[in-house]
Amino acid sequence: MTVERNPPAPGDGLAPVRTDRSRLLHLRWLSVLAMLVLSVLVFPLLAPAHPREPLQGVALVLVGINLGLLAGAARWLQGRWGAFAQILTDLAAWGAFLYFSGGGTNPAISLLLPLVAVGAYILPARQSWMLFALAVVEYSLLWHFHHPVQLLETDAAMHWHLAGMWLSFVFSGLTVVWFVSRLNAALRAGEQALAEARSARARDDYVLGLGQLAAGAAHRLGTPLGTLRIVADGLACRQDLAPDVREDIELMRAQVDQCRDILHALTHEAGLARAERGGVVAAAAWVDRALGRWQQMRPLVRLNRQTTSPLADRFIAADASLDEVLHNLIDNAANASQRAGAEGQGLDLEVRVHDGRLWVDIADRGEGLPSPLLSAAQAGPFGPGVERQEGQGMGVGLLLARAVVDRHGGRLDFLPRAGGGTIARVSIPLCDLDR
Repeated sequence: MTVERNPPAPGDGLAPVRTDRSRLLHLRWLSVLAMLVLSVLVFPLLAPAHPREPLQGVALVLVGINLGLLAGAARWLQGRWGAFAQILTDLAAWGAFLYFSGGGTNPAISLLLPLVAVGAYILPARQSWMLFALAVVEYSLLWHFHHPVQLLETDAAMHWHLAGMWLSFVFSGLTVVWFVSRLNAALRAGEQALAEARSARARDDYVLGLGQLAAGAAHRLGTPLGTLRIVADGLACRQDLAPDVREDIELMRAQVDQCRDILHALTHEAGLARAERGGVVAAAAWVDRALGRWQQMRPLVRLNRQTTSPLADRFIAADASLDEVLHNLIDNAANASQRAGAEGQGLDLEVRVHDGRLWVDIADRGEGLPSPLLSAAQAGPFGPGVERQEGQGMGVGLLLARAVVDRHGGRLDFLPRAGGGTIARVSIPLCDLDR
């Protein structure tokens, strides 16, 4: 028995999004920009005698760190501790910069706050408090230990100090809002991806259970079907049967054979086969095969087929489960038209090739899919916001069809048809045999 150790916490799935180091590289570029503006523009204007080489040296060190990380250095610097180390590096760089530029008297000391805010947003509580404590220690040390700055105009020192505080506040606010808004957008995308992954997993588990039930049912139904075939064969040997009765018996034998073939396929595949287990088949042959089998079962239903693109030398990866999807979609369309009393109009089937895919549209003249079932058809029965109502069924057929098409790299959509009815649209990627 396999035991899973240390199962992940519910929120751990988005931890890589929060601590993505590329986003921290962008934050460091903003620090470099602020340092260069101060050392190249502000200090020559307000304190031309102040040495600028140490300030520019700190900025160049951060540039080197970023370039090294972009080149692939320190690949181990990942995860929460990697993010903590990166923010700690920025905090130390700002400490060195502020030490050579007035320490606590420099209004730019407020730029330590965005680092603490970003760290609190992306790091666990323990690391966030550690970062805050280190920032407070750094601020306190800079208050007592720093290289003083002598302004050119000492009378305007308070004015420039207040202006610097305002600019630091604006830059800090813009940095935090920019970083958090981008991170929130990435988190929303990650949550959506996780929701879709959970939905796909629930669907696959459900399909696997259905496959196991189908395989068991196939074995159990073999005996009664064999009995029906024996009885039908015995009746067919009687010479005193009326012609119409004999036709019914032959139809019954054909239907029993059809059921037997389906059960054999279920027993052999034990559920849904993956697309990679199938082979490459000609697109025209695949469509002809599915349509031919369906018309054998329902020869009285008129099917209006239209091929608007040449299918010669067009191939897809298909197995028996994909044949069954097309067969069931056509059968559902025929049933929908029949329930609406429009069976005389027949079904419209269009086959075309576009954008590297094979498209098959099955259009009926039924009453259309109910809203809950249409939601299940588009998002899957396990998708968010999908509710099943009493009497609408569980959408198992749509679930299985979508699962099979997804496994083949395709797409299944249901669209309303002008004038009434529904269009079931299947698209399957074409295979490039030259590769």
